[in-house]
Amino acid sequence: MLGFFIALLSGALMSVQGVWNTQVTKQSSLWVANSFVQLTALAACLAGWLFTGRENFAALLKVEPKYYLLGGILGALITWTVIKSMGGLGPGKATMLIVISQLSVSYLIELFGMFGTEQVGFQWHKLIGVLIMAGGIVLFQWK
Repeated sequence: MLGFFIALLSGALMSVQGVWNTQVTKQSSLWVANSFVQLTALAACLAGWLFTGRENFAALLKVEPKYYLLGGILGALITWTVIKSMGGLGPGKATMLIVISQLSVSYLIELFGMFGTEQVGFQWHKLIGVLIMAGGIVLFQWK
């Protein structure tokens, strides 16, 4: 149950962050805003590390495959794409498309057992769920 509430919080935080980052971009520039976001995220992570377990950073050298270590680059690209999509579409439409993309790609990752995840079988109701969400975008834009 805790995971459910954390997921809801995550979605809410992502929506707020996207709007805030878009506003910062309007008053500075895309890469200045993105850099600031990533630098403040680094500061927050280092503070969390200082006050918790204090694991050794050398453990990162043992991570396999090495491309798993590119998550920070993905974070910068995510910030860039969220800023651009919210600036171009508005928060509501952008968030709906982002969520549909997240759900679709996550399901494909599970379906094919990619990146060390447990492989799941194809289920029609999950595909139908994505299609219903896509229909929701049409309804959301209906005038």
